Amino acid sequence: MKLQSPLQHPFARSLVTVRTWPFFIDVGIAACGLAIFFTIIHTGRYWLGAPIPVVPISHSVSALPLYAMYSIVRMGIAYLLSLTFAISYGYIAAYNPRIEGWMIGTLDILQSIPVLSFLPPVVLAMVALIPSHQLGIEMAVIFLIFTGQVWNLAFSFYSSLKSIPKEMLEASRIYRYSAWQRFWQLEMPYAAIGLVWNSIVSVAGGWFALILCEIFTMGDRNFQLPGLGSYIQTATYSGDVKALLAGIMTVILIVVATDQFLWRPLIAWSDKFKFEQVESADRVTSPILAMLQRSNLSQIPGRIWTSLEEPIYRRMARTAACRIVQPLDEDQARGKASIAFWVFAAVAVCVVGWGATQAVLMLKGVTWPDLRLLLEGAGATFLRVNAALLISAAWTIPVGVAIGFNPKLARIVQPVAQVMASVPASAFYPILLLGLIQIGGGLGVGSVALMLLGTQWYILFNVIAGAMSIPSDLREAASLYKFTWLQRWTTLILPGIFPYLITGMVTASGGAWNASVLAEYSKIKDQTLSTIGLGAEIQSATDSGRFPILLLATILISLIVVSMNRLVWRRLYHLAETKYKLLG
Repeated sequence: MKLQSPLQHPFARSLVTVRTWPFFIDVGIAACGLAIFFTIIHTGRYWLGAPIPVVPISHSVSALPLYAMYSIVRMGIAYLLSLTFAISYGYIAAYNPRIEGWMIGTLDILQSIPVLSFLPPVVLAMVALIPSHQLGIEMAVIFLIFTGQVWNLAFSFYSSLKSIPKEMLEASRIYRYSAWQRFWQLEMPYAAIGLVWNSIVSVAGGWFALILCEIFTMGDRNFQLPGLGSYIQTATYSGDVKALLAGIMTVILIVVATDQFLWRPLIAWSDKFKFEQVESADRVTSPILAMLQRSNLSQIPGRIWTSLEEPIYRRMARTAACRIVQPLDEDQARGKASIAFWVFAAVAVCVVGWGATQAVLMLKGVTWPDLRLLLEGAGATFLRVNAALLISAAWTIPVGVAIGFNPKLARIVQPVAQVMASVPASAFYPILLLGLIQIGGGLGVGSVALMLLGTQWYILFNVIAGAMSIPSDLREAASLYKFTWLQRWTTLILPGIFPYLITGMVTASGGAWNASVLAEYSKIKDQTLSTIGLGAEIQSATDSGRFPILLLATILISLIVVSMNRLVWRRLYHLAETKYKLLG
């Protein structure tokens, strides 16, 4: 009798693909690792060299890859710093009621102050700190990009921690989770969806800051670094339309690649942390994530992390904090403050007092006409910011809910929206400004349109994250009980997305104030387009080195933001934490 092999076609195409495909994935990952290594070496040599404040910018297309590498490195470092700061700051604010109000108020002010307000002191400090290397100027630019990325990430993580269902926190206490276990197994997974979606907008804000900061004038000193931002700005000033379009296309290509190779895999990965009791039939997928999961090299970090994590958890399980069940009592968190707290508070008061005294002395040079112009500009910019918020919310709420609820629509619209949001608004400004010049228009009304480019995505992506986080069983219950369109919106959708919507509105407000600098004052060719507003005053004061005007404009923005925070945003945050908090 003749025996037949159970494998009839040992070299069938499908079987060969299954065997060889992980090998090619590993080769691709190894190639990416080598590219990152080369980038680190090349960038390190440049940064540790002698400082060159003004680097000549070539408009040749062949120079774009090198400029793109420098810009991507600055963006990547700034994003990692932003994510670390946001998680630390949000965690401290969420679990320390005594200083929570101060921390959120400070965060609200900082995210609304335009990047150019940070520019002079940061650049002067970094250059003085590292005078003999290019690293000082580079660190100043990275810090300014950081200020364009970090705030909405911090708001997102803070609001996620405040909206964790109380039952889940009680369960973590009952099972005697340590703070480390609760952070990695409850708090970070619960905040993952919001962090991923806000990261997309944060990177867009980083591109916005990058294009502003790679080339700038501060009094009688000029700074110009190699990068896409300086390439686009110099092309705009010289009227080189070909170079301008080449620079914008390079940014778009980088954004598309980032969307496909980073954001979409992260969105698919974070979908498993959705808080629901019934698994949704429609799951977010990513071919890149599926390929990485099949790679042998990509599994090595997970194995290393597991081998390190288990001993840590076993050691923590023996501590007294994990052997005793701690009640979830909010009143205990408001106990007596420690000595370290009072020492820190005393140091902070002294530093703030010294800074306030120096600021008052600097403001002596401000005249009454300057003050009147700043007050008029504050009113005009305030109206533009709120108009941009209302227009953005009018279309982003229904569109964001539709994308979050409809997987088929999301597969079509979501990538387009991600690419459009990730392309920095400042990259489109030169084109819009050229259009305004051609039609003979000014920036009075056009500045609102320019602000929309920098604000609407904050609301859209927070609404999408909120709609995706609504449990599938609640949506199915609404369909089962045949809710009307109005009932669905008032009892399910708006309450479900409310915490995310407030986070989006707050960060969009800060984005609008930041965008006011470029929206109200811009230079193109040999023309300067400007309109009355605080953004225009800040840009003009930065160019001319009038630091008292710059300081007073920043103070006015802070006062406006503090007033809005106390009268509007703080009350809405409290409403989100109490009435619209999802309970298990």
